[in-house]
Amino acid sequence: MKALPVIFVQPTCPGDQRAKGIQFLSTCNLCRESHKTQVWLCFLILSFLSTSMCAAPVRYYPRHAKVCLQGLEGDIKNSDVMLYAPLAHEVKEKCKMMSLRCYMLELMMVTDEEDIKNHYTECVYFFTENLPKAEPVGCPPCEAYSLNNITIFLERLNTLLEEMTEREELHNT
Repeated sequence: MKALPVIFVQPTCPGDQRAKGIQFLSTCNLCRESHKTQVWLCFLILSFLSTSMCAAPVRYYPRHAKVCLQGLEGDIKNSDVMLYAPLAHEVKEKCKMMSLRCYMLELMMVTDEEDIKNHYTECVYFFTENLPKAEPVGCPPCEAYSLNNITIFLERLNTLLEEMTEREELHNT
């Protein structure tokens, strides 16, 4: 294995530059005397590192989707769209999350078609963005399920969310 040469460059004020083999180091009497610059650079770098490390993934909670859905029901219940809506017993356990994603994508489509823009639609979009994106092997695509009117769609979505909320509560106790 061959080691790659490394070049260190330090942003400093103009001064004498000395070359040592492959490494170039810039030094300056003014900068050596004042440690403020170095302290601020360290602070800046640590700030960026801590920000990226603190950006933990947001966990989804089915009860949050229920709140979003309850806020939208009044606006979408009169829609005449047909949506993919699987029955709870049609969905395998390992496919529940993918099914929820299908429901949420359909819900996003309805809010777009009906031109509904409020904090409940933002809630749906945020919730959908934070759902796990993994698609388990053997799960049918959204389009494999039957098309239904908005009333049936909402009933089935609420049933799925209640089931997932109950499972979450059992898991947390």
